[in-house]
Amino acid sequence: MNRLNKPMAIIGFIVVFLSAIFCPFLKTPLQANWNLFQVDMGLYMITNGLLGLAVLLFFIRKLRAFRIVGLVLVGWLVLAMGLVYFQIHNYFGWKFIDNILVKTLHMKWGWAVIIVGALIIVFSVGKGSVGKGNPIAEQED
Repeated sequence: MNRLNKPMAIIGFIVVFLSAIFCPFLKTPLQANWNLFQVDMGLYMITNGLLGLAVLLFFIRKLRAFRIVGLVLVGWLVLAMGLVYFQIHNYFGWKFIDNILVKTLHMKWGWAVIIVGALIIVFSVGKGSVGKGNPIAEQED
């Protein structure tokens, strides 16, 4: 039987949502730090779409699907971080210009924060029994 730690899941939702908006993901020379929306709008929209699906599954208490979507979100964020990294290192396909670009663009700590938030969402669902007196853990219906 799966159990859900509701406060932990809500904290994970908040961390992922706010980090996508406010945390720096990429440092650029002229515009300072970019959030996920400024790095790539497609990455931002897919990330928020997966987060919205996780919130929907949280509210309708489909814990198995909730955990799967959480794992997909973690996988997506790791893939997105890799895509941004390789995009920086091979943007133009010319070695000289790409080396200059690599020296000016830097990945920031926002990636770690958003991945930790997604891992909090995944670990909010676990195996175990739920007692009647535990208000923060709830069984799957």
